[in-house]
Amino acid sequence: MGPVVSLAMIRLYDTASREVRPLELRNAGQVSMYVCGPTVYGPPHLGHGRFALVFDVLRRYLIWSGLDVTYVSNITDIDDKIINLAESQGCHWSEVTEKYEAVWYDAIDAIGVMRPDVDPHATAYVERMVELIEDLLERDAAYVSDDGLYMSVDAVDSYGLLIHQSLDELMVGGGEREIVGGGTKRHPSDFALWKFVKPGEPSWPSPWGDGRPGWHTECVVMSLDLLGDGFDIHGGGRDLAFPHHENERAQAVAAGREFAGHWVHNGFVEVAGEKMGKSLGNFTTLVDLISKRDPRSYRLLVLGSHYRSPVEVTEATISAAEHALVRLDTLGRRLDRLGLGDVQLGATGPDQDVLDSFRSAMDDDMDTPAVSAQIFGLVTRINRLLDDGDEAAAAPLAAALLEMLRAVGLTLSTADDEVPVEISELAQAREVARLEKNWALADELRDRIADAGYSVEDSAEGPILRRN
Repeated sequence: MGPVVSLAMIRLYDTASREVRPLELRNAGQVSMYVCGPTVYGPPHLGHGRFALVFDVLRRYLIWSGLDVTYVSNITDIDDKIINLAESQGCHWSEVTEKYEAVWYDAIDAIGVMRPDVDPHATAYVERMVELIEDLLERDAAYVSDDGLYMSVDAVDSYGLLIHQSLDELMVGGGEREIVGGGTKRHPSDFALWKFVKPGEPSWPSPWGDGRPGWHTECVVMSLDLLGDGFDIHGGGRDLAFPHHENERAQAVAAGREFAGHWVHNGFVEVAGEKMGKSLGNFTTLVDLISKRDPRSYRLLVLGSHYRSPVEVTEATISAAEHALVRLDTLGRRLDRLGLGDVQLGATGPDQDVLDSFRSAMDDDMDTPAVSAQIFGLVTRINRLLDDGDEAAAAPLAAALLEMLRAVGLTLSTADDEVPVEISELAQAREVARLEKNWALADELRDRIADAGYSVEDSAEGPILRRN
């Protein structure tokens, strides 16, 4: 059985209006989402993993709620960084993009992110980008300069909407962050639409000379081409709101097109309170994390922090997430042994009060920290009922828990070999020794458990055993 579709629509913070407001759909029952994807010139870092997880959770929840979701996320396969890396390695630029696109998909597959319905590649849309630039020229919203073509931002009255600053305020703050072409721009915030080719660079034909599109032109063309005017959600990391998303929006507005209805941006990944990124020297790859730790731990860590807030990724926070997963997996195996591991349990089905609380939290700007608390509160309640032998009362709670996990994309690992009876007995004997404060015996039993290839973790629900 599927969930009962909530009558209340999800409310999300909109960067443009600076308020949490209902997600208004262009077409009833259908959601169109465009989320800026990676520039494929290196392994994804943890910030890439976070945006992929945040929007995967949103996408899964909308689908679970009964909505038809079209999810588009692009691949930027032509960029200065790609060209520079190819030159330094003495290879063709396409070798770089093919290699790192494969790395990208391997990584997001590992953390359980659903692949996009469509993943447009920038190089496949260059002709359409040229058409958009021609339109902007005809509307006097763009101009030709020595090194390329630029967007004239003063042609857009609302420029600065996503950063909530006027052009004058942006001038005071330093204007456009991209220095390229600074000497040939009419306004400091003008940005490149087309870059004339330099020796050795890849290029495409245009009416103004061979070259390649600017980054900001790529996504506006791909999103409008695939999703149409007025699509519902445009998302990405908070660092993309300005200048990238603002410059996308400016081109659409100047061309007379209706762009995204709702802007959603997730917060940064931090280490010791500092934003994680390559330029800051605290870069850690997503590939490193999933090769050393349970890939599900990153999803659980992301769920535990509100999507608009920073999330700190350290050995300690990942370890805590892994320990929490042990609790979930242990309950999952217990439910399987009792025949309660199916989401379709009995005639009563999932506990509707529990699911209503879950929906309420998710509909309130994706309050996943509240959902995480609900999940582990249920783990405690279900274990206590099972300890008391009350499987009938535990069943609808278990069904609700499994529905919630499915809705946020968190899977249980229940296929592990069952812990041998003798090891379980040692763990229970150690628990008795702990309660009696016989620490010497408790330590001895822990060592015996470790010698057998298991570790034991103390929890409110009793000892949790895990194969080393």
